[in-house]
Amino acid sequence: MELKNHDLVPHREVPGVRYEEVPLKAPDGSPVEGLHTVWITLDNPAQLNSYTTEMVRAVILGMRRASNDRAAVAVVFTGAGDRAFCTGGNTAEYAEYYAGRPEEYRQYMRLFNDMVSAILACDKPVICRVNGMRIAGGQEIGMACDFSVASDLAVFGQAGPRHGSAPDGGSTDFLPLFVGIEAAMESCTLCEHWSAYKAERLGLLTRVVPTLAIDGAFVPNPLVVTDRWLDGGRIVHGDFRTGAEKDAGKALFARGRVDLAPLDREVDALVYRLANTFPGCLSKTIESVRKHKLEHWDRNRESNRAWLGLNMMTEARAGFRAFHEGSRACREADFLLLRRKLAAGEAWSDALQDQVLARARAR
Repeated sequence: MELKNHDLVPHREVPGVRYEEVPLKAPDGSPVEGLHTVWITLDNPAQLNSYTTEMVRAVILGMRRASNDRAAVAVVFTGAGDRAFCTGGNTAEYAEYYAGRPEEYRQYMRLFNDMVSAILACDKPVICRVNGMRIAGGQEIGMACDFSVASDLAVFGQAGPRHGSAPDGGSTDFLPLFVGIEAAMESCTLCEHWSAYKAERLGLLTRVVPTLAIDGAFVPNPLVVTDRWLDGGRIVHGDFRTGAEKDAGKALFARGRVDLAPLDREVDALVYRLANTFPGCLSKTIESVRKHKLEHWDRNRESNRAWLGLNMMTEARAGFRAFHEGSRACREADFLLLRRKLAAGEAWSDALQDQVLARARAR
């Protein structure tokens, strides 16, 4: 019987996104005949796997293609290398093209929203393989996935209010469902990073796997407290180490090498467990659990898109340009100067932009 093709367009390779069919692996590592996993990989490691407009389109079509793949058990969504899963939108593209063009950015956000929706609509379970930083929009597309299996060297967080935006591409919808209102509020507003162990403790991750090899053994991330729960009555498991402990952790880290093989084994094991279920029942169960995310996502995504577009005329224009035009020493606008200027009644203008960008440009 000749089966019909339900893809929207013929597949084509797009720079920055890899689409691969990887044989399903049994627990002994042998391939399972006739079944595979689809890996969709953000392949822009030089820019920490930040996604360009073209890459966003490729992810949408990749999720749709995987959804129609009759022999696919699951989708693994990941990033190239060992530094980052994804750090969000490509700030060079934001600063050089979208800044100051609200209608263009509004069209871009339609694509971004469609990417999140494509993950949430995929007929296969979607596993976020977190091989490194999952920040900003990377955090948002990661939370849209059904499972997250992370290297314990990964970090998680937002960029929004510190870089001229609001995390309204999914974080303000999804994060409270994972970690509760107060922890979500702290993450979304302060934009401080969480370790993988803290993210797991708060309920954001399915599994965390050590990936630092030292003297032939895998050890937990030495930069993070993983060996005790209480210190003077304060829960610290998953907090980043400070002071002398941080220095000792850095020294230990320098002795090791990153090896993501344990992460891949954990992902393969999860896919195999999913394969050993009734496919129709699995799909329906995933759809039912996803409804809790979709309730918030579908309610807010269009109004958020409109606001994010307009914001490209003011704070986003300043924030993305500060990140792009600044240096490693400073990639943020002068927040206090901006607040003083606005409090005095000054209107947004090119001159005001230059004043609040001066600190980042000077370093």
